[in-house]
Amino acid sequence: MPEVSGVYVAVISEISGEGDKIWNAYIVNDKCEPIENVFVSSKGYLVSLKGEESKSSMLRHFYKVVPAKSSQKIEVVIDDVLKLNNEYFVSFYCENKLFDKKYVFLPETIKQENLSVVPVIQKQGVWIK
Repeated sequence: MPEVSGVYVAVISEISGEGDKIWNAYIVNDKCEPIENVFVSSKGYLVSLKGEESKSSMLRHFYKVVPAKSSQKIEVVIDDVLKLNNEYFVSFYCENKLFDKKYVFLPETIKQENLSVVPVIQKQGVWIK
């Protein structure tokens, strides 16, 4: 399987239509080519030191094309799951080759003090290459 480069997952700090601060997850295509048949599965999970397990539902998303140098919103990330590992497993085709990669945001890393400018989107967020 070829190594993924130029495709990121970012969680962006945004303002909702109601004026509330929210977090939205995006797939970012920083390549010069489109990525196609993009499949993203997301889930949250954590096992405490006492062995207690917390997890969110697994969500699946499909996008026919994410054009070059663009992004696609995946989902809203609710505050309750920020304390969990947030995993995004991304598969896609680029130039007729299959790529996949797992992106994991560790607990409590999606927060204001970890924000930086996300490529392509040019907004403040936490992102993984």
